[in-house]
Amino acid sequence: MDHLDWRKSSRSSAGSDAACVEIARLPQTTSVRDSKNPATGILTFPTAPWASFLSTLV
Repeated sequence: MDHLDWRKSSRSSAGSDAACVEIARLPQTTSVRDSKNPATGILTFPTAPWASFLSTLV
């Protein structure tokens, strides 16, 4: 999954000790990984449930 366009939150600062995640979007899915240790694994969610999850955070 290294070919994906991984993005970190704009609220994340480089060199910070904050726990952050990165996301990569595809037409049908969104993948999530740990930004500090990307080799530990990736979670992939269908687009609709991911959007629903995000809407609960606002």
